[in-house]
Amino acid sequence: MKRSDAEILKEYGPFPGADQVHGVTFDGRTVWYGAGDTINAFDPENGTLVRSLDVAAHAGTAFDGKHLFQIAEDRIQKIDPETGSVLATIPAPGRGGDSGLAWAEGTLWVGQYRDRKIHQIDPETGAILRTIESKRVVTGVTWVDGELWHGTWEGDESDIRRIDPETGAVLETLVMPPGTGVSGLESDGGDRFFCGGGPTGVIRAVRRPKRAR
Repeated sequence: MKRSDAEILKEYGPFPGADQVHGVTFDGRTVWYGAGDTINAFDPENGTLVRSLDVAAHAGTAFDGKHLFQIAEDRIQKIDPETGSVLATIPAPGRGGDSGLAWAEGTLWVGQYRDRKIHQIDPETGAILRTIESKRVVTGVTWVDGELWHGTWEGDESDIRRIDPETGAVLETLVMPPGTGVSGLESDGGDRFFCGGGPTGVIRAVRRPKRAR
């Protein structure tokens, strides 16, 4: 397993009226994050807050190219990002113990915090399609270039780890500085991860390691 220190590229926030960061996602232009009672969006180039939707947002956030998906207590809501309207709701697999959320391969991937699992679920019904066991608590989840990464946060220790999607084996770990937690996690599809900072209200951009092609 490759292990290295995470390289923090930039910090955003804390933003007015949002003292928590839960889920984090990226729509190709703006970074969205769940802040408890709202889902907010900011421009990652300059840190300017550009949108806020009045929608419950207690854990992971995802984007499928058209809609936002947001964990709210024991359910996952499908949301129109233009209006904030909740278009559909499915049960969350952890029934309230859910954490990270990602969209990949036409399905949702949901982190289970205490259960140390990641479920792939049907976005229409919430049915569990497969389960990956992790060795640490799961906070955020993201897929990029066929790689599955998730955040962990236990006490003052936090990291971002790439795992084998078949076996759950840890392949690579980016260790965050002591006291720097990862709540939500999302890739920009390139060389950055966006990491929620939990109760600090901060979101950090972390460099994604280059892979030998």
